Amino acid sequence: MKNMILTAALSMAWLTGFSQGSPDYGAGMKFNLNEDGSKYVRLIAWNQIWYRSSQMNPGTMIGDEPATSSSDIGNRRLRMLFYAQLSKRYMIVAHFGINNQTFTNGGAAGTTGTGGYGAGKKPGMFFHDAWNEYAVVSPEKDKKFSLSLGGGLHYYMGLSRMTMASTLNFLTIDAPIFNWPLIDNSDQFARQVGIFAKGKYGKFEYRMSYNKPFSTNLAPIPVLTGEKAIAVDNSGNTEWSKAGYFEYQFLETESNLLPYKVGTYMGTKKVFNIGAGFYNAQDGTRTIVEGAINKHDIKLFSADVFADLPVGKKENKMAITAYSVFYNYDFGPNYLRNVGIMNVGIADPNFTGGKALAGPGNAQASIGTGKIWYTQAGFLLPNSNEKPKIRIQPFGAFTYKDFDALEKSSTQFDIGSNFFLDGHHAKITTQYSARPVYTAVDRIDGHKGEFTIQLQIYL
Repeated sequence: MKNMILTAALSMAWLTGFSQGSPDYGAGMKFNLNEDGSKYVRLIAWNQIWYRSSQMNPGTMIGDEPATSSSDIGNRRLRMLFYAQLSKRYMIVAHFGINNQTFTNGGAAGTTGTGGYGAGKKPGMFFHDAWNEYAVVSPEKDKKFSLSLGGGLHYYMGLSRMTMASTLNFLTIDAPIFNWPLIDNSDQFARQVGIFAKGKYGKFEYRMSYNKPFSTNLAPIPVLTGEKAIAVDNSGNTEWSKAGYFEYQFLETESNLLPYKVGTYMGTKKVFNIGAGFYNAQDGTRTIVEGAINKHDIKLFSADVFADLPVGKKENKMAITAYSVFYNYDFGPNYLRNVGIMNVGIADPNFTGGKALAGPGNAQASIGTGKIWYTQAGFLLPNSNEKPKIRIQPFGAFTYKDFDALEKSSTQFDIGSNFFLDGHHAKITTQYSARPVYTAVDRIDGHKGEFTIQLQIYL
């Protein structure tokens, strides 16, 4: 009987976390391993297709042709996640798939040119998550306090709510990327291998981890004075990293069955949380000054607030969603990393004008030593009595960045809307984004825009 009660509770937690805004989804793809359903496997599969019209940074070439703009369609994510409750305390998770396949890149290693393994074709599938977990103190035994320990390739990376965001239920079309400050350098697509502890004490939730970062070996540029030093990812014999995120949930408590934090519940929960977190890795970056190698710790901190609340008349099912986060990043002196999502552009060697410091395509200064403030908000419009019932949720986001390597701070914005056909399970998202274009450390030469339409399905 106890096993059945616990199974029901876990099932409800799962559905709360993965069925936002869809009353028809039910139990999803669940496969019972015994008669009473206390042992089972769940499967989630999802796909996000992007159509984009983009302005390219100055100095961009696509293929062998200079380009100032581009339109394309690509596979942002194609994933599958398995979750198995093998006993009331023991759980395993496996999550794999592909990301960022375009018509020019994103294919498997070595794909290039023309033919069966040409540019952008047959991307390599890999594991995003693979861990085991054991509930030392389960909610069944003590309703106020819980503790689970686990290990493997995991997503309990601390720092902020958005650092552990679910990719299934973003408010905006995607994350701003600087929420994953180590992305594919000292982590594997926002994950590291290590051990973690998670749990709750009443309305207080905690997540901590101790990990072995992936080794990095970028060569720093030798300089004569410390003011000109530029830190790069070079960890040598990598030291262990430490991470944590701590959150107080004032209203309804959220499920912590899995690490993935919800972007918008569409008013199906009353949530107001404040949180703070950190990530620290000793000797994670290096500089060379006057021939001497200097090692620098990676020290990252954040504080954030999240709210998702129904508003107005109950029958209208309106809701507001808002999230704001402040990051204080220290990777060492003048560290700066430029990122372009699904970037189809390459450098034009014949371009004679002022090139973008960030590089070609849609790249921009995304991560660096300095400060970032990011805020997003959305409003779920009143429910229509007409059929089919398409829910509409306009949203906007604002970003402020102040990096040590750049003499001017920058601002940028995103604006768009979600069109929910069946909650997050079937939705269309449109978004226009503007990014600053630095042509010198003290000069922003206007902004470039990108309009994206996303088609999302998940089962």
